[in-house]
Amino acid sequence: MPFTLPVIDDIAQPELAARLQHRLDNKTKPVGSLGQIERLAQRIGLILGSEQPVLHDPQMVVFAGDHGLAARGVSAYPSDVTWQMVENFLAGGAAVSVLARQHGIGLTVVDCGVRHDFAPRPGLLVRKIGAGTADALEGPAMSAAQRDQALANGAALVQGLPGNALLLGEMGIGNTSAASLLLARLVGLDIADATGAGTGLDAEAVQRKIGILRQVLARHADATEPLAALAALGGFEIATLVGAVLQAAHERRVIVVDGFIATSAVLVASQLRPAVLQRCVFAHRSGERGHALMLAHLKAEPLLDLGLRLGEGSGAALAWPLLPSACAILREMASFEAAGVSRQDGASAAAPAQA
Repeated sequence: MPFTLPVIDDIAQPELAARLQHRLDNKTKPVGSLGQIERLAQRIGLILGSEQPVLHDPQMVVFAGDHGLAARGVSAYPSDVTWQMVENFLAGGAAVSVLARQHGIGLTVVDCGVRHDFAPRPGLLVRKIGAGTADALEGPAMSAAQRDQALANGAALVQGLPGNALLLGEMGIGNTSAASLLLARLVGLDIADATGAGTGLDAEAVQRKIGILRQVLARHADATEPLAALAALGGFEIATLVGAVLQAAHERRVIVVDGFIATSAVLVASQLRPAVLQRCVFAHRSGERGHALMLAHLKAEPLLDLGLRLGEGSGAALAWPLLPSACAILREMASFEAAGVSRQDGASAAAPAQA
């Protein structure tokens, strides 16, 4: 059944934005002195439609899938690492597992198309479309029906999650290639500019990867629209991510976007429904070459720039504490009037400088 795109309204609210800005400007600090945290507070307030936003029950979802193109040697790691890392997530030993535990973030792992059968257990959802995508050099990575099922799976699983914040994670050997292909096709970049080392390829291997991806783009020259490109070039985990992003945006959840692969899903979703971007907080700028270009195209302002390129949702989990902090500033920081602190104007003492 074809996937029906959800309605995602424009949430620009000039009156609420003005009230939020007034609250921030009247806190006991020089105007704008909390920098990006103030912009973050306003964004969360607009998403949640509140001058005193509260984030609750944050949910990290790691979408996992294998890629047929990985057999071409586009990754430094074998495909078996996908299922092995899923086991690591579930056992609590991966970076995202540690960070989710530290920050009280719910963690769910979704098998979107891993070439392995997992034993049922808490924290695992099996939404397998197939045992990995097809080799995109030989044909479309997935059929239109498979793509639509993945989109529907992503939307449905978000409907079943508690909380008002969704953190995006992923796992799939070969998925930086899929993200590079989507970036090149949907933004119009040369594939060499959109392609990096992924899991750690050396310079020679990167050039070989670029050559393979260039052939893939030529093979699917007619797949120019977002959904057509997603089917021809993407991964089951990326397609499921797109569905999840669209549903989370429809529900006005705060969407915390991790690195290159998660952002590629947001790129697709935003070309289908531009107002998706109003609900997104971009956690970090990764060390993967194409990510900075993707963020620039989306006019996104990432919170962190730490040279991360792990994926999993690790960057989103690291950035997460900044979001409740921004909300707490809005709710709890005193105004000049409430604190009895003088403002900076010609007739009174200056507001206190940073301690």
